[in-house]
Amino acid sequence: MATNAHVTSVEALGAFRSDLIVFHDAATRALDEVASEVNHTRQWIRHEQRTHWEGELRRRQRRLDQAQQDLMSARMSSLRDDTLQQAMVRKARAAFHEAEDKVRAIRHWERNFDLVVDPMLKQMGGLRTVLEHSIPKGVAFLANAQEALEVYSEKFGAPQEPPPAAGPATAQE
Repeated sequence: MATNAHVTSVEALGAFRSDLIVFHDAATRALDEVASEVNHTRQWIRHEQRTHWEGELRRRQRRLDQAQQDLMSARMSSLRDDTLQQAMVRKARAAFHEAEDKVRAIRHWERNFDLVVDPMLKQMGGLRTVLEHSIPKGVAFLANAQEALEVYSEKFGAPQEPPPAAGPATAQE
C-alpha cells in the first residue's frame, strides 16, 4: 500500500468541487421540474381533459341527434333531396365516435397513469437521495481534502517536480 500521494494540483479539487455543486443544483432543479410536470399532467388528464371531452361528447351527441332529425324530416318530405342530410349525419357520427374514443382514452389514462409513472418516479427518488445526501458529503469531503492539502503545502512546501528522466546523451561536437 502506498504511503505517499502524488498531488499535482490542489486547485483541481476546488474546480471539481465547484463543478459538483453546479451539477447538484442543475440535477435538483431538473428533478423538481420533472415532478412538477408529472403532477401537472396528472391534473390535466383527470380534470381538464376529462371535463373537456365529456362536454364535447355531449355536444357532439346533440349534433348527431339534430342531424338524424333533419335526415328524417328530409325523408318524410319527398320534395327535398336528403343527400346533404345523410352527409351531415355521417360527419356528426364520425365526430361523435372520435369524442367517444377520446373519453375512453382519458378514462384509461386516469386509471393507468400512476401505474406507468410511479416506477419511474421511484427511480428518480433514488437519484434524489443521492443528490440530497451523497453529493453534499462529497462536496464537504473535497473541501476538507483541499484545505488539508493547502495546509500541508504551506507547512512542508510545495512538492518538488522530479527532474526529467535522463535519456541517452547525444553529443554534438
